[in-house]
Amino acid sequence: MDILFDPNINRLSNMELCRLYMDEFIKSKERAMMLDGEAYYRVDNPEIMSRKMYRYQENKGTGAIEKIEDKAKPNNKRAHGFMHVLIEDKVNYLLSKQYTLACKGADDYLKLVQDTIGKMFQEKRLMKLGVKSSNGGISWLHPYINEDGAFKTMIIPPEQGIPLWHDNDHEELDGFIYFYDLEMIEGKEQKTITRVELWLPDGVAYYISDSEGEGWDLKLDSERYLNAVSEDGEIIEHFVAGGTPNVWEKVPFIPFKNNDYELSDLKFIKSLIDAYDKSRSNVANIFDEVSSTIFALKGYGGEDLGQFMRDLNYFRAISIDADESAGVEAINSSLDITALKEDFEALKKDIYDFGQGVDKNSDKLGNSPSGIALKFIYSGLDLKCNRMENAFKEGLEQLFWFVNRYLELTGKGSYFEKEIDITFNRDIAINESQAITDCQNSVGIISDETIMENHPWTKSVKEEKKRMEEQEKEREEREKTVTDMLSENGAPGLEGDDT
Repeated sequence: MDILFDPNINRLSNMELCRLYMDEFIKSKERAMMLDGEAYYRVDNPEIMSRKMYRYQENKGTGAIEKIEDKAKPNNKRAHGFMHVLIEDKVNYLLSKQYTLACKGADDYLKLVQDTIGKMFQEKRLMKLGVKSSNGGISWLHPYINEDGAFKTMIIPPEQGIPLWHDNDHEELDGFIYFYDLEMIEGKEQKTITRVELWLPDGVAYYISDSEGEGWDLKLDSERYLNAVSEDGEIIEHFVAGGTPNVWEKVPFIPFKNNDYELSDLKFIKSLIDAYDKSRSNVANIFDEVSSTIFALKGYGGEDLGQFMRDLNYFRAISIDADESAGVEAINSSLDITALKEDFEALKKDIYDFGQGVDKNSDKLGNSPSGIALKFIYSGLDLKCNRMENAFKEGLEQLFWFVNRYLELTGKGSYFEKEIDITFNRDIAINESQAITDCQNSVGIISDETIMENHPWTKSVKEEKKRMEEQEKEREEREKTVTDMLSENGAPGLEGDDT
């Protein structure tokens, strides 16, 4: 679904706009995929978890064949966490290590930015954004200023946000609709209400709805307007800073895209995961049933096959007609385990191949793969991470704009002309012994700093350089102390020696 902010549609009131866009978004395939992505990540795979077993029987009144749910039939629901594993590997590979920010000749500015964003931004926000965007194709970060005047950020789930794009490339926002449900107690009853927020560059409007569906019975959320400053009674300021109402001058929602097409990782492997879940669950059902044996009935005196299976399972016996030809013959059937295993392995391989992940149980990894082999094995994951890395850099650049706006509003200076270079440090799998040997062999060929960056034990080049400088300083002080002691004691060959 591609929602652009059409000037012609904009002739509608803000409430009507929200109703129109929400009706379209709620029913869209894109939102359905967002919800499925979250469910598969949590291993609540809807395709298998919602499966029911049926039987067909004749309606004795009409003679028609009816499909009836059979709750007595085994219905194993084996949901497999491929989506969870693939996304955890991807997010940890790209985002778990501290990213590096650089701004030439502006260390003080960088410190202001990092202090404003907060130390826990990467662990609490960036990695969660990575998971959400992988599940839903896109995730949203909402910068805001709290009651204490501090800069904060909040993650908006993709299924709760409707971007009103200015362009087809989805690079600029004209508006954003954020909606979410709240459980409330009204009198003695518990009810669900929907809060709707329409964010524009020059302000925000707050609505509330008691009903869901086409039309959305929206009305102004009176609680939000108690202390607000509004010129038209509906659009109010974004925040209050230093006791003064103000606005960001941009829509304060930042997209963090999974890829250029804003597609969920589930899109590429959903049918394969569903096939794997269904196949494994069916095999479990077969093992749970007495269906490894087929019975040929002759002169069976029961009413139907259902009664036959109930009598057999409960009494371990059945009654047959008093006829010479009557009897029960068991015909054994067996599962082709080899064929099933081959099918499972083929599906599993396809899931990792098309999901661009790394199957850590694969024979390709071996005991100690070389650096070249590891690069080949991780090539698919690298390509997938490249798309996310580019999109996340754009997201961080937009975040820095809001940080600059905050610094300007709080009187800490104007830094909009500053450009920050962002480097994501991937948690690359390496052959550690080989990497250390390569570093030793590179001494004198490349700079010590480059060697330090590529050493597997280096967590932070800046911190490591600081430690080495301190270590060198301590060594020099020890040498100086020893020299001074020898000099005072008149050691041979040193100043002060009377020999």
